[in-house]
Amino acid sequence: MSKIEAKLSELGVTLPDVAAPAANYVPYVVVGDMVYVSGQISMNEDGLIVGKVGADLDTQAGADAAKTCAISLLAALKAACGGDIDRLVRVVKLVGFVNSTPDFTDQPKVINGASDFLVEALGDKGRHARSAVSAGALPLGVAVEIEAIFQIA
Repeated sequence: MSKIEAKLSELGVTLPDVAAPAANYVPYVVVGDMVYVSGQISMNEDGLIVGKVGADLDTQAGADAAKTCAISLLAALKAACGGDIDRLVRVVKLVGFVNSTPDFTDQPKVINGASDFLVEALGDKGRHARSAVSAGALPLGVAVEIEAIFQIA
């Protein structure tokens, strides 16, 4: 078991299989030592996490949904690394989209669910630049979608 997967196991997390793309795109692209991962939507073992933060979900529920996106991002990273996720050098950037009401302004607190998880799981390798923005709607009505850029060795 890799060092990163051992830490994830300590946190009670098992990486899922990478979801198949829903349209004409790929789950990730590797360019040199950079991995660009397509947006991962909020889902868990029960299915999609849907709803609008500020109406159907509170900030903490949104943050929990964002954490599921981060787990899916790591699963895609592992696939991009041919199964060796320990090739990760660092998380470079996250771009997080929150399906939220027009008056909801805590998008950064929602995306913290992903950011905090990545730092907890990866230590300093998990520290990253980030954007957290509101969206009037997201695919399939999900609460959160996050894309990422990783550097690998």
